[in-house]
Amino acid sequence: MTAVAIVLGALCVALVVLVVLFARDRARLQAELVALGAHITQLESDLDAALRPPPPSTSAERAMRRMLRTASRVRERGIAGLIQSTVEDLQSWATEERADILNMAASDGTVTLFFSDIEDSTPLNDRLGDSTWVKVLAAHDRVLRAQIEKYRGQVVKTAGDGFMVAFRDAEAACRAALGIQRDLPRDPTLRRHGPIQVRIGIHTGQVVARDGDYFGRNVAMAARVADLAKGGEVLASDAVREALDDDAAVVLVERDAVELKGLPGEHVVWEILRKS
Repeated sequence: MTAVAIVLGALCVALVVLVVLFARDRARLQAELVALGAHITQLESDLDAALRPPPPSTSAERAMRRMLRTASRVRERGIAGLIQSTVEDLQSWATEERADILNMAASDGTVTLFFSDIEDSTPLNDRLGDSTWVKVLAAHDRVLRAQIEKYRGQVVKTAGDGFMVAFRDAEAACRAALGIQRDLPRDPTLRRHGPIQVRIGIHTGQVVARDGDYFGRNVAMAARVADLAKGGEVLASDAVREALDDDAAVVLVERDAVELKGLPGEHVVWEILRKS
């Protein structure tokens, strides 16, 4: 019996060791799979950006692209299909001045819009004076454009201290916004004349593209979310939460449902924070 007990004990110890080794290898393989998945996602994003056609640089190139696209539509749909196209579609064909913006829509037709402005900019301008305010705006613009470019966003338009930006990817928009909030206090000019507080709102949805600009309900939604934000905050709509992957490198904190001016019903808004 003693020999049998010793053998069984040794087998149990060996089994425990095997289980521990298996669990350790399994955890390592899972971590490698997660890292590989992130790498593949980045490669796909890089390939998509590389294959995206650059905006035409001359009027002749724009005219050629319009002609080729129209010929393609006729071949696919026939003349009747071309005539039945919407007015917005025809107008977007006729305008290629901001083709880079029109290319920001994802494959499902959605785009993530980002609105920002400086909180209390008018009294701040009055306190600093016009000369210093111009320097502050220039520094503010540098910080925003650096992060927008890093995450492959496209500035749709600016007005004073306000920015409207388009991203193809919701996480890219969120990470750009967090990068902006992190970098603004670090800028020497803004630190000298600050604090400069920027509020940012983000929304994902389908939009109407025309004349190098975006229109529609979802544009209004993004602007309304930005209006809710306080200086230093990044707020996002529930559509952004739904568009984010489970492993997105951001944290979402739910706010109370709110009413948004001009938009019916109540809307869930989330605060976007950086993962620690």
